[in-house]
Amino acid sequence: MSVVAAVNSGLHGALRLARGKADGAAMVSSDMRGAALSFWALPVCLPTVICLRLMDWADTGRPANAGHELARDLLVFVAGWLLYAVVTHRLAPRFGRQDRWPHFIAAWNWCNVVENLLLVFGGIPALLGAPHVVDQVSQLFTMGWALWLEWYAVRLTLGPDRCWRCWR
Repeated sequence: MSVVAAVNSGLHGALRLARGKADGAAMVSSDMRGAALSFWALPVCLPTVICLRLMDWADTGRPANAGHELARDLLVFVAGWLLYAVVTHRLAPRFGRQDRWPHFIAAWNWCNVVENLLLVFGGIPALLGAPHVVDQVSQLFTMGWALWLEWYAVRLTLGPDRCWRCWR
């Protein structure tokens, strides 16, 4: 599978999962090569991380050391993403899920793209000057959706001894 094909199928799978379609899990690769290719989701997410920081600065004002803060945010983002993969890879055998880890981490990686986009969308009302209550409801809704998506993807890929087809 090429990088382009992996990105395409991973994003399509994550978008289907975000709409509550369990068959999205089948669109995400479940082998180690697919898991490795799914880490292309990290650079795909970087623009949303930058956008979230810029949205924060639009609200609070740009700090004097903006470049330093942005570099730190990006470094923490990348390190946290990779550390999560390492920790879950080491924990999966302890829970008897080592055979499912590649599918899990691939789905988790691609769902992160959608989750970060949801967080950006949730912040748009504030940028447009919406009333505070509208801004808060929007952020709450999109954050809840992002958390639900992560739970749903984990449930489908690491869940009980059932296949994803059984969870419709």
